Amino acid sequence: MALRNQEGSEESPLNMKAGIIIAAAGCAERFKKAGGEGNKLNALLNSSSVFAQTLRNALASGLQVHVVTRPENSQVQALCLAQQVPVTLIESSGLGESIAAGVRANASWQGWLIHLADMPFVPPAVFVEVADALKSHTLVRPCVSTQPGHPVAFDHNWYSKLSQLTGDNGARELLRGESMHLIEIKDADSQRDIDLPSQLVQRSE
Repeated sequence: MALRNQEGSEESPLNMKAGIIIAAAGCAERFKKAGGEGNKLNALLNSSSVFAQTLRNALASGLQVHVVTRPENSQVQALCLAQQVPVTLIESSGLGESIAAGVRANASWQGWLIHLADMPFVPPAVFVEVADALKSHTLVRPCVSTQPGHPVAFDHNWYSKLSQLTGDNGARELLRGESMHLIEIKDADSQRDIDLPSQLVQRSE
């Protein structure tokens, strides 16, 4: 499925340097085993789906966005088409394969912010701050106290390793022992993900 790149808005320097890869190819087995119906990304979180809110926040950052999802997830694809967001389709549910596919599809970017589609509460400002820090650091990640968060950002020097990732651990193996620039954020609720039906509640304001 080929969707054209986002157009119609003036590009900022951030847009030219880095973009957001949203990994949305998981099968949500834990969600289903806990009684959830279908893919958790399509579950309603108040008036819109989990994925719709994740996508909306990513787009509001002004950065380029690319989504990696499954061929059968037509709802995610439809939301991307409506927003003119390019999509890569993969059969694998492994996070490593999702990252690799997204990075390979955007080899011209100078950096990649890897984000998880089941994290709908990360505000646009966090994406912007992480992308801005990537101008002077090779690895960037937000954190709440000592708890690491998302998105995780890699500069262009990581292309070869990112583009060959496989398995379920994503880029975790790449991060071990590496020096990383951490951005402290105070809003712990923004780092909440959706794994269970019971978590389908909006964040407190």
